[in-house]
Amino acid sequence: MADLDPWRISVAPMMDCTDRHCRYFLRLLSPHVRLYSEMVTAAAIVRGDPERLLRFSPAEHPLALQLGGSDPELLAMAVRKAAACGYDEINLNVGCPSSRVSEGSFGACLMAEPALVGRCVSAMQAATHLPVTVKTRIGIDDRDDYGFLQAFVASVAAVGCRTFVIHARKALLSGLSPKENREIPPLLYATVYRLKADFPELRILLNGGVEALTAIEGHLAAGVDGVMIGRKAYADPYWLTEVEAAFLDPGGMWQRPSRSGVVRAMARYAEREMREGLRLHHITRHMLGLYHGQPGARAWRRHLSTRACAADAGPGLLLESLQMVPDE
Repeated sequence: MADLDPWRISVAPMMDCTDRHCRYFLRLLSPHVRLYSEMVTAAAIVRGDPERLLRFSPAEHPLALQLGGSDPELLAMAVRKAAACGYDEINLNVGCPSSRVSEGSFGACLMAEPALVGRCVSAMQAATHLPVTVKTRIGIDDRDDYGFLQAFVASVAAVGCRTFVIHARKALLSGLSPKENREIPPLLYATVYRLKADFPELRILLNGGVEALTAIEGHLAAGVDGVMIGRKAYADPYWLTEVEAAFLDPGGMWQRPSRSGVVRAMARYAEREMREGLRLHHITRHMLGLYHGQPGARAWRRHLSTRACAADAGPGLLLESLQMVPDE
């Protein structure tokens, strides 16, 4: 394990998905994949409830916090609070295409302002010893030529950013929903490969449309330093056990957990969390894909999704749900 880049395989930050309960669940399936929080705005951390927003379990490491914002001073203040919580990395969102994010002057629209992104990154770096990384797209709207991307990366790298996560699609800032922006603009992996060739000194991670072990293998063989997995990890989380075995445990020493073992572990987790007032469905909603493609998967999903929202639903519901699927 020592010779593997800690960014080799990661799970993307996904809004309304990769909260702390989801990350705890995913960590049970892969001990070494790098996890990212869903995006949290710097303003929410500085002006809101940082304890609630930044809370996580030590079991989630290695863990990155993704921040949204475009005010260098506000971002620096948020970074100081986050670094004190023990995160392993701070990632700046320069890739989200939603109108709500763009109206706040952050996300993918920041690609048009590389100097501002550079000031943000500089302020964030000055506030912590942690690596400050940037997640971005290959372009925005009609500014999608390679020169635009190359100039953006060069500008931000000039202030000391060494790690870039590149979603291999451009973002269309008007006319498409965030979901459509994940599907309609074509994936141009060769653009990311070219970027790595032009910036060999930088760590370049590829994101977008990665749904097979052969795809991960191909991207790594093409020269990128790592691959970030998105929706596949959420829809079919047990696939991460295959990813772990193939790319993060080359010595074959890791023992893959059973699905039922993961369910039992999550029942114990739910018991602890519910003592503090959490409702069960906040945990189980992330687990619906655990039996993806397996006999009984539909019954499993239906059982959890319909019953976990009940006011009296408890951790025992997870153990009861195992009756919906064959014994392993």
